[in-house]
Amino acid sequence: MADRSGARARTGRPRDTHIDAAILDSTTALLGEVGYKHLTMGEVAARAGTTKPALYRRWSSQQELVLAALARQLGGIEPVDTECTLCDLHESISLFVDAFQRLRPNLLAPLLADCAGHDDLRDAFMATLFEPPRQAVRQTLRAAVARGDLRPDLSLDLAVDLLASLVHYRTLFGHAPLTGTDIEDAVETLLRGIAVDYDALLAQSLGQASPSSAHGLHEAHA
Repeated sequence: MADRSGARARTGRPRDTHIDAAILDSTTALLGEVGYKHLTMGEVAARAGTTKPALYRRWSSQQELVLAALARQLGGIEPVDTECTLCDLHESISLFVDAFQRLRPNLLAPLLADCAGHDDLRDAFMATLFEPPRQAVRQTLRAAVARGDLRPDLSLDLAVDLLASLVHYRTLFGHAPLTGTDIEDAVETLLRGIAVDYDALLAQSLGQASPSSAHGLHEAHA
């Protein structure tokens, strides 16, 4: 993600990066303790041993500060490519699940609501929380297309949305858990529509000693 710190250009001495780290640490800790709705800039400043003006010199709003803390918490997300397409797509959905499970429950919906009315904040929300796993899954799908496992006319963006939508829906509304079996069912349903030959992919998967945790689920579906 591009730097969304919202820092304003200043003259004079350089910004103290130790304070930056303390602020982000405090934000992450408070999100875990009190949640997004009850987070205040004053509490973050006090926890970090600094002042509210110091926060606003670095991030122009509470939303930008929270997004910066979440970006650091999520870290990098790498694409999956084991050359077993069933396993890779199962793990791809798991990328979304793992990313959101690192966040406190009931954080995404109110944060999105606060960001939705502002184009720059909405763009930052998407770039921080949704684009990293989307880009990784897109690369995984592209590799599967190149192997000839998925149709060459596949719309990668649409396929990514199909894979991610189950996770986003259940994460935002929190009405149901998302189990490994649910993910496997979603992958099977999707692949029967976009695979060149689903049965061949299943046979290929069963013939491999795949390290993927999804491998046993494929066997159960055979």
